[in-house]
Amino acid sequence: MVQTVYPFGGDAAHVDTRQRDKTITGGKGANLAEMASIGLPVPPGFTITTEECVSYLQHGAEFSDALREAVAGAVGHIEASVGKKFGHAGDPLLVSVRSGARVSMPGMMDTVLNLGLNDQTVEGLSATSGDERFAWDSYRRFIQMYSDVVLGLDHGLFEEALEIAKEDNGFYADTELSAEDWKALVTEFKGIVQTEWGKPFPQDVNEQLWGAIRAVFDSWDSDRAKVYRRLNDIPGDWGTAVNVQAMVFGNMGDTSATGVAFTRDPATGERAYYGEYLINAQGEDVVAGIRTPQYLTKAAREAAGAKPLSMEEAMPEAYGELARVFDLLEKHYKDMQDIEFTVERGKLWMLQTRSGKRTAKAALKMAVDMEADGLITREEAVRRVDPMALDQLLHPTLDPDAERNVLGAGLPASPGAAAGKIVLDADTAEQWVERGEKVILVRVETSPEDIHGMHAAQGILTARGGMTSHAAVVARGMGRPCVSGASGVSIDLKTRTLKIGYQDLNEGDEITLDGANGQIMLGIVPTVEPELAGDFGTLMEWADALRRMKVRTNAETPDDCKMARQFGAEGIGLCRTEHMFFDASRIKAVRQMILAEEEAGRSSALEVLLPEQRADFTAIFEVMAGLPCTIRLLDPPLHEFLPTQDSEFEELADTTGLGVDHLKRRAGELHEFNPMLGHRGCRLGITFPEIYEMQARAIFEAACDVKTASGEAPIPEIMVPLVATQKELAILKALIDETAQKVFAEKGTSVEYLVGTMIELPRAALMAGEIAEEGAFFSFGTNDLTQTTLGVSRDDSAKFLAPYVEKGIFARDPFVSLDVEGVGQLVELAAQRGRATRPDIKLGICGEHGGDPASIAFCEKVGLDYVSASPYRVPIARLAAAQAALK
Repeated sequence: MVQTVYPFGGDAAHVDTRQRDKTITGGKGANLAEMASIGLPVPPGFTITTEECVSYLQHGAEFSDALREAVAGAVGHIEASVGKKFGHAGDPLLVSVRSGARVSMPGMMDTVLNLGLNDQTVEGLSATSGDERFAWDSYRRFIQMYSDVVLGLDHGLFEEALEIAKEDNGFYADTELSAEDWKALVTEFKGIVQTEWGKPFPQDVNEQLWGAIRAVFDSWDSDRAKVYRRLNDIPGDWGTAVNVQAMVFGNMGDTSATGVAFTRDPATGERAYYGEYLINAQGEDVVAGIRTPQYLTKAAREAAGAKPLSMEEAMPEAYGELARVFDLLEKHYKDMQDIEFTVERGKLWMLQTRSGKRTAKAALKMAVDMEADGLITREEAVRRVDPMALDQLLHPTLDPDAERNVLGAGLPASPGAAAGKIVLDADTAEQWVERGEKVILVRVETSPEDIHGMHAAQGILTARGGMTSHAAVVARGMGRPCVSGASGVSIDLKTRTLKIGYQDLNEGDEITLDGANGQIMLGIVPTVEPELAGDFGTLMEWADALRRMKVRTNAETPDDCKMARQFGAEGIGLCRTEHMFFDASRIKAVRQMILAEEEAGRSSALEVLLPEQRADFTAIFEVMAGLPCTIRLLDPPLHEFLPTQDSEFEELADTTGLGVDHLKRRAGELHEFNPMLGHRGCRLGITFPEIYEMQARAIFEAACDVKTASGEAPIPEIMVPLVATQKELAILKALIDETAQKVFAEKGTSVEYLVGTMIELPRAALMAGEIAEEGAFFSFGTNDLTQTTLGVSRDDSAKFLAPYVEKGIFARDPFVSLDVEGVGQLVELAAQRGRATRPDIKLGICGEHGGDPASIAFCEKVGLDYVSASPYRVPIARLAAAQAALK
């Protein structure tokens, strides 16, 4: 039988291949076993595999007898290793129960600490520890956490009871409560459970254990976990492992502590230990922001001007051992590690290690530095950086010379600049963003339930929490600027108001955050464009040397072209000419052309548009001189350009001399019931050839003018859209070629050019062999190819695609990441048939998928020559293309 429970630490056998496999034992379980195997101090425990989670969720949330037997044996392994018995009243074994998916999902799933305490074992813990206060503090923590995570009770009820107890005694901190105070709170907590749950708090330790295991498995399908998976493209069928581990205690007095640390700075990438710790605390105290943590190193404390001693100063021996572990783990895993640790009465214990989440800036610096140090190869450095993370670097930051009205400051938890309207809860953030607002989510502290609002917001501000709090970790992973632990922020949710420093504010007021220094500013502060040099430039050079595919841009303005060139674009993959037609200065001529019933009327209007189009292309070609430029001829249905208001018809009547009723009748004739499949694309060129002739003339005249002026010609690639048959392309290619020869004769010069088509209809993909007889290139328009293949409108699909993804019908939104199984087959088939007819045919992709790393990997597999992405996604595509080539 396949093993489903794996022990680690203590007297456990060596770690086998399955136990090291994160898809089976999760990231946490695999790394705990690995740390134990290399001799690090890991509390003994065991891991229940992700396979058991999947089976549990698929089979009615039931545990098999085989699993129960295996868990009983694994509990025995822990008992033997620590010399304690689970549920023993005299010397009890306590355990933690934690989730552990194959990828890090901070805060998304559930944890239970101190499991195994009840009314009898708390007395045994008190006796064996010699610390009655510690024992009862641990018991109240367990009741509170178990009631929240397993029983589903409102944790606020317990928090309120604790706050009242502190107020009644005149205490500020939890650490001021005595053993008798905790005993009284335990009694009160059990009363809350009896009232809210209808039954006494569970005293059977095995019932407690299986309740916690069930809660961890169930948390894989919690609402917050589903949102996180959707935002991070994590499949729902992976499941989570469960890790059960002997408890070690950081809350056993002033010689005990707990902390979270990184082997390098996750915000900047600097080679400096980075983290926080708390004396006399448990791990949840650090990440939840309940107490303000202290700095790990003396240098970090001094840089921040903080007074409480760092761990390096307060616990030099434990810190020295921790520093040695840092170096060992980074060399072992060849990556920056995110570590959780506990010091129990002076002894260091390692509770977790994983490759740490980092900002894009930090990821680049670490990759380049580690390559320079010989820790990783150049290829591994390129693989190491998530292409989508580059998006964090490609947008503006605050202008250092701009005036700032600083209201207050907190910790610089996640770098970058963000500005927007204040919102005070996650639901409001999401609602306001849907109506077009930019918002800053301001909370006392964030929790996993806030994930959707954090994703919607431009930035996050919290009143509590440290550099490793939930807000900080999640914001860094999302690329959202974050300021945490801003103690000068106070929030009144009843009145929807807040105070930052001495400034009273309302929800809806505008503020700006600087995640680089923690400042909070009133109003909107101007920004500056990013500098793309240093580590960014180095990694991009390496990526460019490794990739095979070219990377172009989707652009139709000179400014977009300049931006794309700055980001490394090697030409234009899609220039949508219809965007030029909507310009206010020419829309009248466009409408006149469309509404004319005779060719003479259309030609008259086109004569007005010709110099405008020529100027458009000249400006683009000046930026792109020497590079290929794919220009798509007019594509959308004509009715999109027509007036809709009476005043617009009246204005057009004055211009054309035609009556309003006549113009409305003509507009009615052009109306289409399903314009996506109507009179558009090459069908316009077939019925109104003078439109495409004008555009072709404008392209060739502009190209010749740029060649004459600069000596360097662009390479126009004229794309005929929505082709379904070879004959359509043959007719329009002849028109384009004839126009080219006329222009070349008139200008006394010529330029290299190609005529091809966009493959965006299933029939075009199937008939690609014939179409390639006329077309010198294919550009796959995967936006429309997805629509026509799936029979799904991109504009309407948002209403139902999210449930489709959640139910696993689609792994991802097919308009975001290419449907490889369906649409991908058509792309591959068209590429094969096109090459069979024309071996040198140029193949590219120009839909939104051209900036999606998963889709780019498919394009590399198929052997396309280039991908085309929006300007800000060009660096993402360059890196993704290199990673695809390395595969």
